[in-house]
Amino acid sequence: MAIDLEALYIDLHQHPELSFQETRTAGIAAAHLRDLGLEIEEGVGVTGVVGILRNGDGPVVWLRADMDALPVEEQSGLAYASTAKGVDPAGNTVPVMHACGHDMHVTAMIGAVEKLVSDRDDWSGTLVVLIQPAEEYGAGARAMLADGIMDRYPKPDVVLGQHVTPLPAGTIGVRPGTQMAASDGLTVTLHGRGGHGSRPHSTIDPIVMAAATVMRLQTIASREVDPRDVAVVTVGSIHAGLKNNIIPAEAKLELSLRYPNDEMRDRVLASVERIVRAEAAASGAEKQPEIRTDHTLPPTINDEDATARVTAALKRVLGEASVMDPGMFTGSEDVSWFARDTGAPLVFWFWGGIDPARFAAATAAGTLDRDIPTNHSPFFAPEIHPTIDVGVTALSTAAREFLG
Repeated sequence: MAIDLEALYIDLHQHPELSFQETRTAGIAAAHLRDLGLEIEEGVGVTGVVGILRNGDGPVVWLRADMDALPVEEQSGLAYASTAKGVDPAGNTVPVMHACGHDMHVTAMIGAVEKLVSDRDDWSGTLVVLIQPAEEYGAGARAMLADGIMDRYPKPDVVLGQHVTPLPAGTIGVRPGTQMAASDGLTVTLHGRGGHGSRPHSTIDPIVMAAATVMRLQTIASREVDPRDVAVVTVGSIHAGLKNNIIPAEAKLELSLRYPNDEMRDRVLASVERIVRAEAAASGAEKQPEIRTDHTLPPTINDEDATARVTAALKRVLGEASVMDPGMFTGSEDVSWFARDTGAPLVFWFWGGIDPARFAAATAAGTLDRDIPTNHSPFFAPEIHPTIDVGVTALSTAAREFLG
């Protein structure tokens, strides 16, 4: 009996789990893969799942899907919207939502494997399925690699993966070369001297220091980077103080940095450090600020030859007009660690999840940014069909291109 992929997707959407807590999701994925005849190992890289299908001599293809959700309160209004809660690493109870579409990734993976199993008489080789935790932390791929998957499983001849995104449903976005940016996540701690809110002259105010730092950091992309190049400096979190009449002793900033290559990364990181230290000095800070790197992700670079093969195969199956070059995305991914560590070529693409008529109307009105929710939005909700169907087709078609 065929797997009811729509029911699977709705179930996963209603039961999202935070990074490295995806035990239910992993168990469901493992059960389906086991039922399809794959050899299964669970608990890889904390909560990851690896499945292997050996089907005679031939190439080894790694297929990867991520499965973690985000601390976002869903506002989609869907009948199957998530109302789940979770506990974040700081011990806070938070709403949880599949705001990045990883539930769709797992669903499409299960469907693609089901199709490959049913067609196994037509191909030969080895399929390795990776259900990866903690992509949103930028840590899940490294955790699975650190757990020894390169030693326990056949090394890949190619690594394949996909990501649902706000393109029209039925379309694929793929390009050779840099598909997604590199990124770093930084935590900056600014040290001041606390005191009473009525006596600011007796303090070194880290909130004012932080405000000046935030504003100056915006000049990196606008004044230090060539407008023809790409760099993003985002301060996504600022925390300081507990009460209105107390000047605190420190302030914390959390930064997200994006760049297309190592040269730009070096330039932006140097600028961030220069500005943070200079603003602390300008404020009279008596202790140097601390700059901690929380994660580093390399650029997602698609292999030229392998991408040409996948692109041609997708055009044959889905139609020439359905496959496009979407340009480089400034978002980041950790999928490329699998290819980098194993030395295999990578092909990673996007597939659309937005109703085409809605997308066309927003494009015509010039309101795409306002009317079409993006990944990580509380309103992000891919159309169930044809999104699942195209995701299954794309992943299985790409795999077959190498399995033969």
